[in-house]
Amino acid sequence: MFGRKQNEAPVAAAPAPVSRTGSAEPAAVPERPVAVDDSELLVRSSEFHTLRNAVFASMNVSVAVLKTREQVRSDVEKIVSDLIDHERIRITTQEQGQAVDEILNDMFGIGPIEPLLADDSVTDILVNGPDQIYVERHGRLELAPQKFRDNAHVVNVAQRIAASIGRRVDESSPMVDARLADGSRVNVVLPPLALDGACIAIRKFSKKNITFSRMVQQGNLSAPMAKLLEIASTCRLNVVISGGTGSGKTTLMNAMSRTISSNERILTIEDAAELQLQQPHVVRLETRPENAEGLGQISQRDLVRNALRMRPDRIILGETRGAEAFDVLQAMNTGHDGSMTTVHANTPRDAITRLESMVMMSHGSLPLVSIRRQIAGAVHLIVQIERMRDGMRRITSITEIAGMEGDVIITQDLFQFKYDPSTYGDEVKGSFESSRMRPVFATRATYYGLETALLEAMQS
Repeated sequence: MFGRKQNEAPVAAAPAPVSRTGSAEPAAVPERPVAVDDSELLVRSSEFHTLRNAVFASMNVSVAVLKTREQVRSDVEKIVSDLIDHERIRITTQEQGQAVDEILNDMFGIGPIEPLLADDSVTDILVNGPDQIYVERHGRLELAPQKFRDNAHVVNVAQRIAASIGRRVDESSPMVDARLADGSRVNVVLPPLALDGACIAIRKFSKKNITFSRMVQQGNLSAPMAKLLEIASTCRLNVVISGGTGSGKTTLMNAMSRTISSNERILTIEDAAELQLQQPHVVRLETRPENAEGLGQISQRDLVRNALRMRPDRIILGETRGAEAFDVLQAMNTGHDGSMTTVHANTPRDAITRLESMVMMSHGSLPLVSIRRQIAGAVHLIVQIERMRDGMRRITSITEIAGMEGDVIITQDLFQFKYDPSTYGDEVKGSFESSRMRPVFATRATYYGLETALLEAMQS
């Protein structure tokens, strides 16, 4: 087996630990057992290093990457084959093919996790140092067999991802949000902040067009709920999508955006661009971190303020997480109806509380009742989405803000997911139920000729 020669004493012996700088440290008892498999033996064997170094020494990589992967494959295969014959390296044909794939992944992709990016069943890729790669499939985490060579290999891949969009990640700036060419979102944390090696978290870009009809088929929401959200978007309601990390907020926002008219000018503002709007008139803005001198940072708040001067019909903010909340509410209150954003919160009431807190971050002198009046006047719907224990993302409630009573914001639930307590297995069972109440925005729906459709959706 590939690399077996230097691992003859028990085959399952773990490799020497790798220091934060990527150099091998003296053998020590690992803190946790690390499984050794064929993939690990391949990328960490001296034979593979010999083949890889020979390829990179023989080819002009900067020129090679301008070609397609298949065009370069034949050159790599020839170099590898010639070296194996010349040095009499004892490996099988299958291992030779694996070595070529790994070298091409290093040249064109992001190393050993490149096959995971191509796997449509994988939604998240979580790299915890060189020895541990987890993936999420169908809402559940599982350990993947792929390995990096060492911590330096992980750092190299992370730096390549950041550099591709003009950002940097190193010891002086050990955290970064970035994106891949296909739009997948990436977060990187390097040592010394990450104690067990560089960490990379990738939220994959979906290749499927997510629509309400597809979400209904998957059980994310009911058909009447989808109809109500379509009407809400068409009626230009301001919507806040609330949920936890990985609950599907951005996916839901993409689905809602498909109902926006192609005649509207839409501005999107994100830390890492991942929205997939299909309209022809979309202006995409992305924040910029500070440079090495600590200058040049452009925040979401700066972009929201500037967006108001760009004549938008709607402003879509990828996530509200700070002082920009005040500017978002101001935009919603000053003629930019139909705007959308997401917040991290567990319930619609928590989402309102978070908005209050974020406004106070920028305007701490504002009275709380004044902030609440702004929220009540700006936000029409709060859509709560949750990733449940069975891995399914479900909309748990659609809540309407009905106004103020004294200094309290009044809300009413239009739809809720009712959990069936008699089922306690791995699969969550329940039903989406309508409150059958007349929404406050029914008058607005009348202006768009959609009141009848709205009331029918509520009675379904």
